Amino acid sequence: MKKALYAGAAAVALTAGMSHAGGHLPFNPGEGDFNWDSFEALKSTQLNGEEVTVFGPWLGPDQEVVEKVLAYFAEATGADVKYVGSDSFEQQIMIDAEAGSAPNVAVFPQPGLAADMASRGFLSPLPDGTEDWVRANYAAGQSWVDLGTYAGADGSENLYGFFYKVDVKSLVWYSPENFEDAGYEVPETMEELKALTDQIVADGETPWCIGLGSGGATGWPATDWVEDMMLRTQPPEVYDAWVANEIPFTDERVVAAIEEFGAFARVDDYVAGGAAQVAATDFRDSPKGLFSSPPQCYMHRQASFIPAFFPEGTSVGEDVDFFYFPAYSEKDLGSPVLGAGTLWAITNPSDAANALIEFLKSPIAHEVWMAQGGFLTPHQGVNTELYSNNTNRALGDVLLGATTFRFDGSDLMPGGVGAGSFWTGMVDYAGGKDAAEVAAEIQNSWDALK
Repeated sequence: MKKALYAGAAAVALTAGMSHAGGHLPFNPGEGDFNWDSFEALKSTQLNGEEVTVFGPWLGPDQEVVEKVLAYFAEATGADVKYVGSDSFEQQIMIDAEAGSAPNVAVFPQPGLAADMASRGFLSPLPDGTEDWVRANYAAGQSWVDLGTYAGADGSENLYGFFYKVDVKSLVWYSPENFEDAGYEVPETMEELKALTDQIVADGETPWCIGLGSGGATGWPATDWVEDMMLRTQPPEVYDAWVANEIPFTDERVVAAIEEFGAFARVDDYVAGGAAQVAATDFRDSPKGLFSSPPQCYMHRQASFIPAFFPEGTSVGEDVDFFYFPAYSEKDLGSPVLGAGTLWAITNPSDAANALIEFLKSPIAHEVWMAQGGFLTPHQGVNTELYSNNTNRALGDVLLGATTFRFDGSDLMPGGVGAGSFWTGMVDYAGGKDAAEVAAEIQNSWDALK
């Protein structure tokens, strides 16, 4: 009850702010290189006084920014927009839906819960034409359609989720100065990456820093490696079947992807401290070898958040940079990108809720968050010069260059697997256990949940 009272107070306060949004927009309409035409077009939809409630996972700085973004929708349409954030979103949204008190729009941190709620009849299909729009306007558009399409209560499939605010995981971090000093070039294919790995060893150095430690979540960094390797060795439909357990962990293609990770992590000469240190090294400490003198390693594969754990004062783009974790040229699987992101879904339909989804299609809805930082988008119609820094612009380019995007697979699996046996199995594998044996143990744990 206390949480509900607090949420209600927050919503009232936000409504008051958005009702007078004209003086609170971070970028004045008409100024700068924003797509203001898309903002002006929103004014053809007038929702004066109509309320639209939004519930999501963002608190703190992210909540402040999303409120500023929603203020543009309120300013253009006249709608009263109420955003409420919660660190217990996953539990609360289900409670609200079951009680018949769901918000108009919910912002899901990952697709699994959205798919579950769609199957129970708690989500409404997105407005007609949204599927075609996503397919045409997002890089790797079909991927985003697939990720937001679920079976409803009647079993028929519809697009329920609109992805907005994305994260990238398929990255390798390195020191440009170290590469230059050693005469190394950024590899553009997996074949070149493996050749570079061997070249670094031949030069008497260590190519990789890898750490799987993460307290109670130890092992998760290896699951990202395996997921990336699945996307680089198999078509995306095989990845999807694996994540849904339509093919088991014991399938030879999954075992081979695990062994692809091992081809880097289980070779003593390839890893700082030797293979035995991989599972024992905390993932937050593992990139530090890039910055030692002489370097303890030359490359570190990790998602876009890892600079938070770099030494204080490190400048991304100067002291350290990244490149796309490349695909095999010989396999002709395009440029797959692994990542995560939030999807917006209608949990209490109304004309204003539909209009808000239409707003999310507009370039301005993306650009005003891009310009404030902490936001990446696959929208092909935005001005990428508006990204708040060169790092985000380069990350955005990775998204725009993707031919396939897939969500972090472990996040889509049952918790006992994706946040359980998959993690521990990867620790066992890094420690020397056979890949097929590890895969069998993970599959047994999944079977036990059915």
